[in-house]
Amino acid sequence: MDRLWAPWRSSYVSTKKRRGCIFCIGKDRKKDAGLFVVRRAKLSFSILNIFPYNNGHVLIAPYRHIKNFKGLRDEEMLDMMRLLRQTKIALDKILKPDGYNIGFNIGRVSGAGIKGHIHLHIVPRWNGDTNFITTISGSKVISQSLKVLYKELKRVKA
Repeated sequence: MDRLWAPWRSSYVSTKKRRGCIFCIGKDRKKDAGLFVVRRAKLSFSILNIFPYNNGHVLIAPYRHIKNFKGLRDEEMLDMMRLLRQTKIALDKILKPDGYNIGFNIGRVSGAGIKGHIHLHIVPRWNGDTNFITTISGSKVISQSLKVLYKELKRVKA
């Protein structure tokens, strides 16, 4: 059984949380580069996860602060799915992963770190991406800086 271990995310868990919702960024594009906002659609946006499970870990969220599926409008869900497709195409071109984990973590027990604003994860996977250093030392080697990946994703047309 393959497992996606992320012990390095303890830095996320132990980091002092900022006030407010990290996904409630509004539609002002001036801070996009600093926040690693990759793409903006009409009702949703994609953003690099700064505590990634793997290189290329992207989050997709609606602009509206929505806690769960019940409050998500059909057009918001469709907008997020279109953005998911564009993101996957861009990641395929840049990183060429062997597969993906794609989904929602709903509730704290599922691993949701941000439970108040629904969001979708797209995590590129490679054969053997969990290795000795990850398993034994609790460390994860991310081969590419967020800034480099951000620039590449912004450049790719999907």
